[in-house]
Amino acid sequence: MVDSSRGRPRVAVVGTGLIGGSVLLRLHEAGLDVAGWDPDRATRADGRARGITFPDDLGGAVRDRDVVFLCGPLPSLPETLLTVAKHAGDGCVLTDVGSTKGAVAAFAGANGLTDRFVPGHPMAGTERSGLAAAVPALFEGGAWVLCPAAEGIGPFRMLSGLIVDVFAARVVPMSPAVHDSVVALSSHIPHLLAGSLAGAVAKSDLRDAVLGLAAGSFRDGTRVAGTPARRTADMLFDNREQVVRQLGQVAAFLDGLASALRDQDIDALVGHIEGARDLRTVLFDRDLLAHRQEFPADGDHRAEVEFLLELGAAGGHLTGCRVDGDRVAYTGHLPATAHSA
Repeated sequence: MVDSSRGRPRVAVVGTGLIGGSVLLRLHEAGLDVAGWDPDRATRADGRARGITFPDDLGGAVRDRDVVFLCGPLPSLPETLLTVAKHAGDGCVLTDVGSTKGAVAAFAGANGLTDRFVPGHPMAGTERSGLAAAVPALFEGGAWVLCPAAEGIGPFRMLSGLIVDVFAARVVPMSPAVHDSVVALSSHIPHLLAGSLAGAVAKSDLRDAVLGLAAGSFRDGTRVAGTPARRTADMLFDNREQVVRQLGQVAAFLDGLASALRDQDIDALVGHIEGARDLRTVLFDRDLLAHRQEFPADGDHRAEVEFLLELGAAGGHLTGCRVDGDRVAYTGHLPATAHSA
């Protein structure tokens, strides 16, 4: 881990639903000193039954911790961030796991927390919820977005090392604005599409017949429609500007498919489908090239942040971050097309 001079960090996780619970269980499994907190008394009792420290008081859970993960619902995040920042020491690194980044990053900046708060978003989850659904290995091999800032580069480095070493995830550095634009297409609109298909069938006279024949394509296409409705609505509402804008591109593609069917244009239909199939194939077979970069550990960090943001925006990720004396070294991976450009 990056912050090796201070030893293994003492961590707290605030909010222990599916994502927070999975963070908590993985940290506990890895042998770190970790405390959990949740507003639900039964959840705290469940955590204690698993052998994990779960104070009743939020302040007691985060006091004297080196890192705190904020994992509650999106609407509660600003108030929770201020509360935790007040109770945790000034040197405590704060991060969140929310599915939108623009609003919380702006809030942290307005409240003078950019030097210790690093917006984050692990790209993982299931349609289930609660600590009972948590999985310690949930993040292995997955992407975990962190938003670096020059004034908070130390916390970014520390979290990058923790996420790679403990969670076995790929760190994707991105600006909050780029993140919100990308996840509109990669995560948020898929929830709308799944809900649209499931909702249309629910209102159809053919509902029961469809359910009787529903196979893999229907189950896969509607899986995230099983996510708790409030959680999905909070995510979409918090990123509504980007979702509405990107939804226009999806609608245009659907219109092209519909037009090809109406016009009985089999060649146009095949062309649309082949283009989509090619993208799906690339998803599982991207050619990535390793890329190592070093920067001064101290001083002006603008070049370091610029490198990190360009890496993430180009579809790359980090698998290593190490501070050695007066240098910090990153191990990054870029798609071959981006690397050659």
